[in-house]
Amino acid sequence: MNRSPNFARRSAHVRSQKGFTLTECLIAMAVTATSLGAGLPGFEQALEKRRLEGVAAQLETDIAFTRSLAVAQSHSVRMKFQSDVSGSCYVVHTGSANDCRCNADGQAVCIGGRQALRSVFFAASGPVSLRSNVPSILFDPTHGTSTPTGTLRVVGRSNSAIHQIVNIMGRVRSCAPAPGLAGYPLC
Repeated sequence: MNRSPNFARRSAHVRSQKGFTLTECLIAMAVTATSLGAGLPGFEQALEKRRLEGVAAQLETDIAFTRSLAVAQSHSVRMKFQSDVSGSCYVVHTGSANDCRCNADGQAVCIGGRQALRSVFFAASGPVSLRSNVPSILFDPTHGTSTPTGTLRVVGRSNSAIHQIVNIMGRVRSCAPAPGLAGYPLC
């Protein structure tokens, strides 16, 4: 086959154009930045919801653990809730209400031979905090009941929250105070 010289020049020219022009790259970057900017608030809300759900699920598990531990060991077990400038925490322990507490770095400290069985700390600078309307809940070994009943609030930075309501039987019901958290009934 005999090809014309113009064909050879055109095909050489086409082969030498590889990659993207600066304008094409800038347009692609602008489209990507716009897409990410539009999706970022939704991503942050979803991330906060997952954090709240994780902490709320762990808290519910620890409440059930505390209740079952009291019944299994035939002695009262308590959950103490604490909040101060360093953060918030809860301690599962034996003894009276004020026998155990969290220190500034989140470690459980007990007095009088009392034993901390579990402690969880949420730093003030962290994404989640814990608030409670009661200072502690005592779990009775005979009946498996809890005294007093209480509402524990797992709160995110944007003030969205999941409430864990502990009833007299030591069981937990979860709800949300605002309709912003899908999947939870309103409190």
